Amino acid sequence: MGQARGVMDRLMAAMAAKDKEALAGCYAAEAALRTPDRDGITGREAIAGYFAGFWEAMPDVRYEHADRHEAGNVAIDEGFVVGTNTGPLALPTGGTLPPTGRQVRVRSCDVATVEDGLITSHRAYFDQLELLGQLGLLPEPAQG
Repeated sequence: MGQARGVMDRLMAAMAAKDKEALAGCYAAEAALRTPDRDGITGREAIAGYFAGFWEAMPDVRYEHADRHEAGNVAIDEGFVVGTNTGPLALPTGGTLPPTGRQVRVRSCDVATVEDGLITSHRAYFDQLELLGQLGLLPEPAQG
């Protein structure tokens, strides 16, 4: 196991424990996170805050790994984000969605670049339509 894999495993453990301080400690001070719903989040505290928002929206959220990869200073995790939406979900527009009470299982892929033992760049991919559909927030298809 290389350095990148070790840091990614530490990050995933911090997420599983919902430990905001440990999560922030996995990132360099000026790290950048890109997600489908946010163009760019910069700084370890801002990144930790982003993920903590999901813990509030889905207190039981967990990551089910499908595969783990490492190539040089890059670690990649593929899997599913699973949880029940029992808290308000922050929107990229600044508003919030009220809890739906629905369970979600959304495909996810995280790609992290590591330098000097810290994540400097993290790209998290998930299907927004899949998430919205499972939350019951998309219109039902027309019958016909």
